[in-house]
Amino acid sequence: MGLDASTMEQVLNRAENLPNIRSLIVMRGGEELVARRFHGGAALDDTINIKSASKSVIAALVGIAIYRGIFDGVDQPILTELSSHAPREADPRLSRLTIGNLLSMQAGLERTSGDNYGRWVSSPNWVRYALSRPFVEEPGGAMLYSTGSTHLLSAMLTEASGRSTWALAQAWLADPLSVAIPQWERDPQGIYLGGNQMAMSPRGMAKFGELYRLGGAIDGKRLLPEEWVELSWKPQTTSPWSGEQYGYGWFISDVGGHELYYAWGYGGQMIYVVPDLELTVVMTSTTDVERGGQHIAALRSLLAEGIVPAAKTGGSF
Repeated sequence: MGLDASTMEQVLNRAENLPNIRSLIVMRGGEELVARRFHGGAALDDTINIKSASKSVIAALVGIAIYRGIFDGVDQPILTELSSHAPREADPRLSRLTIGNLLSMQAGLERTSGDNYGRWVSSPNWVRYALSRPFVEEPGGAMLYSTGSTHLLSAMLTEASGRSTWALAQAWLADPLSVAIPQWERDPQGIYLGGNQMAMSPRGMAKFGELYRLGGAIDGKRLLPEEWVELSWKPQTTSPWSGEQYGYGWFISDVGGHELYYAWGYGGQMIYVVPDLELTVVMTSTTDVERGGQHIAALRSLLAEGIVPAAKTGGSF
């Protein structure tokens, strides 16, 4: 198995020339083959802000909550837990919104990301604000990438379990995976922000990716149902920006003819999983970058033009 040495040397040289990259981890068959820092990046076991890659972590917590009977399933209406936060004269469509709609970014509610993010997090009640956005699409319609949707999932987890989202993350993921997920930003009601500002180390991100690559069980411990991994990686909608498909908290694509699933955080906090090559690849970056730059494309190129070919050839690296 392994990786082709000459190709990987080229990958590492290319990475050195990317000013915004901070780390690269390549695991194959469960073995860490590459673990490098760049440009003064944090130690690989130190936590960093993974930005929106945390949406994939929240989606995992939702899957575990369903597995444990805390939620009924993806078709459960969100107002079963959040009715007290709903506006008094709510649009009737709000009662049709489901957990699955939030996971796939098909809520239909006006986005709270992008230009709307600042107004949302400045509001006195983030859950109520997200629920009170006007419908700009039908529930289950076009993809509207919105951190508010993931925050509603965090609020549902807290309401249904009686425990904070951070406490659930510790018990269900951090402790069994032996990774650190420190406390992160909370809304004015004390609900942990769903979908942004969570921190994990690059090696922690790799373990999380491995959990999905291995179908929800790792080191002999079943954390996620295999069916949840399959469902998370089933296309539900298509991103209007990248044109790539999206499931439950994961983007879905292909690379070199191989299926690719990835978590994506602002600036280039990436977890790539290529199951049939037994690859889990983590790339982290500075978050101080402009939107619309070429850095994300450069990271994807490292994967597509370097790491995947190195895996297909195999070797001793």
